[in-house]
Amino acid sequence: MSEWLVLSIALAAVCAVVLTTVVINHRRIDEDDDDPSETPDVMDYMTMMIGVVYAIVLGLAIAGVWEARGAAQESVRQEAQALHEVRERVQVYPADVRNRIRADVDAYVSYVVHTEWPHMSEHEALNPEGTRLFGQLRRDVTQYAPRTDLEGQAYQPLLDQVATADDARGARGENAGATMPGVVWAGLIGGALVTVGMIFVLQIRRTFRELLLAGLFSVLIAFLLFLIWDFDAPYGRGIGATTAPFLDLFPQIRS
Repeated sequence: MSEWLVLSIALAAVCAVVLTTVVINHRRIDEDDDDPSETPDVMDYMTMMIGVVYAIVLGLAIAGVWEARGAAQESVRQEAQALHEVRERVQVYPADVRNRIRADVDAYVSYVVHTEWPHMSEHEALNPEGTRLFGQLRRDVTQYAPRTDLEGQAYQPLLDQVATADDARGARGENAGATMPGVVWAGLIGGALVTVGMIFVLQIRRTFRELLLAGLFSVLIAFLLFLIWDFDAPYGRGIGATTAPFLDLFPQIRS
C-alpha cells in the first residue's frame, strides 16, 4: 500500500470521525438547550490554531532545507580543501610526478566548476566524465612508489586527502537532488490554501487596512513557500551552494 493511499485513508477517517461526532452531539442536544451565545467563539479559536500549526510546519521546513543547504556547501568546501592539500603536498615529489598530479587536480577542478556543476544543477546527478577525471587523479597518486623518506612521509597523507575528496564528492552527488519529500510539499501547499482560505471565512471588510493585511499575509505565505522551494535543491537554484571554495583555492581555473 502506497504512502499516499495510507495518507488519504487516514485523512478521510479523521474527518469522518470528527464530523460524525459533531452531528451526533448536535442531535442529542435539544433546541431549547442549544444556546450558542453561551459557548466560546469556535471560529476564532480554530483560525488561531490553524495559523499557529502552519507557522510551526513552515519553520521546521525552512530549518530543514537550510540545514541541507549548509551541509551541501560544507561538502563542496571539504572537497576543494582536500584537493588543494593534494596539490600542495606533492611538492616533495619529483618534478614529473608533481606536475602530472597537479595537472590532474587542475583538470578535475576546472571540469567540476565549468561543466559538471551546470550538469548537476540540471540533471541532479554527477557527470561520468568527472568521475573518470577523479579516478585518474587517484591512480596517479596511489601508483607512485615513494623513493625517499620524505616522499614516504607525504604518501599516506596524500591518500587520506584523496579519500576525503572522494567522500565529499559522493556527498555532493547524494545531495544533488531535491531533499523535500513529496508528501511534505502536499502538506505545505494544502496548509497554505487552508490558512489563506481562512481570510474568506472571517468575512473581512473591504477597507484599505484589512485588504492590505490580507494581501501582505498572502504574500508572506507565498514568499516562504518560494524560499523552501529554492533551498530544496542545494545545487540547482539561486540561493544554493556555490563553487566559491573551488574558485578561492584554485584561482587559476577562473578563465
